[in-house]
Amino acid sequence: MIDDKKNAPVKLAEEGIDYSGRPFGYLAPESETAMVCQQDPVIRERIVHDLKKMGFEIAQPASFRDALKFMRFHVFNLIVVDEDFDTGVWETNNVLRYLEGLGMSVRRKSFVVLITATLATMDSIQAYNRSVNLAINKRDVIGVEQILRQAMAEYDDFYHVYREYLRL
Repeated sequence: MIDDKKNAPVKLAEEGIDYSGRPFGYLAPESETAMVCQQDPVIRERIVHDLKKMGFEIAQPASFRDALKFMRFHVFNLIVVDEDFDTGVWETNNVLRYLEGLGMSVRRKSFVVLITATLATMDSIQAYNRSVNLAINKRDVIGVEQILRQAMAEYDDFYHVYREYLRL
């Protein structure tokens, strides 16, 4: 009987259930999580530093495949994606494409930020056009904490009544 319990996790692994894509171990229920999809180490470290100051637990995937694997197991409060993350010339950003295909009941739980070299910071129309909540120009990453605090507060104010209605 003891041997059956001991072999159970191995059997699950043999059946193809792979939990290696989990971005975090145990988290307290009120923990806020973020995923930073950025390959430029200078920009990534600046964003990660500010997110840690804001109290986020952070996952940093190395590729879009890792990011998709993380999102299979966890709904992040905040997702920061560079427009060129793990893409070649003229390729589509697979992380953004995945997020665009999510159902709204799941998508609204994540605040998505696009790091871009071409759009203006906090341009709401361009962010909407790209299916993200906020666009931040790479030149403005130095002030990412203040930008995020303001944009996320506006987002929370906007959806507050909606979220309360869903809890009823």
